[in-house]
Amino acid sequence: MGLKRAANSFGYTLKYFLLFVLLLAYSVKKRPFHILCAGCTMLLLLFAHAANAQFKVKGTVYDSSRLYPVQSVTVISTGGKGTFTDVNGDYEIEVGEKDSVWFSYLGKPTVKFPVLKMTDPLHFDISIQVNILVLKGVSVSPRNYRLDSIQNRRDYSKIFDYRKPGLRTTTSGPADQVGVGFDLDEIIRLFQFRRNKNMLAFQERLLQQEQDKFIDHRFNKQVVRRLTNLTGEALDSFMIMYRPPYEFALVTSDYDFQSYIKKCYEQFKSFEGKKEKSF
Repeated sequence: MGLKRAANSFGYTLKYFLLFVLLLAYSVKKRPFHILCAGCTMLLLLFAHAANAQFKVKGTVYDSSRLYPVQSVTVISTGGKGTFTDVNGDYEIEVGEKDSVWFSYLGKPTVKFPVLKMTDPLHFDISIQVNILVLKGVSVSPRNYRLDSIQNRRDYSKIFDYRKPGLRTTTSGPADQVGVGFDLDEIIRLFQFRRNKNMLAFQERLLQQEQDKFIDHRFNKQVVRRLTNLTGEALDSFMIMYRPPYEFALVTSDYDFQSYIKKCYEQFKSFEGKKEKSF
């Protein structure tokens, strides 16, 4: 329905544009060639706008039983944009008319679904081959940061490995007659501005999430509580005020990192004492 409305809107725009050109050509008979050139230019711009038109595809991802929504499913378009399903399994992604969309969960991608073949892009629900177990009681074990990080790199290897295209040389021919030239695929990708921009933005987002999770892994409430005996709101305030930068958390040894927490705690006690005196 979304694509039909867009097509109808473009049809009306084109009709009124042609009517405008005819009226203008009739009123300015001395320069029909210039009017024709201007009309053709505007027509090309309209076609370019239609070719780059953006649409929204949204829906819900279910498990193989189609009863339970699946969270954290990756949704990617061939145009380079990506998103994830929320806790209700819902997603929404902007696509081009000629794009296709595919889904990936635990490193297993689905087939690609062309936007033009979707009956209703605003309610594109699918089910993936995964079973959601519904249990009366479950035991939760602590998450392993390193295993999660490795799995995340595997799931989004295409995004993490993406590099900005540029002019690169390639060799071809037999060993005694090697030819050197520019890589044609790289040249083509160099002019895919929208896709390159979206891929880089998605890559930066994943890298930022990875860094935030690493800081959470080292600077967690269990460690801070053990070293400072802080609890409740005081612990929450301390976690916000003294959260270290990624570079510091990456290179600091465990001993130095714990020393950092203890020194910050001394500052925190002094700050809280001054606050109580002011009241």
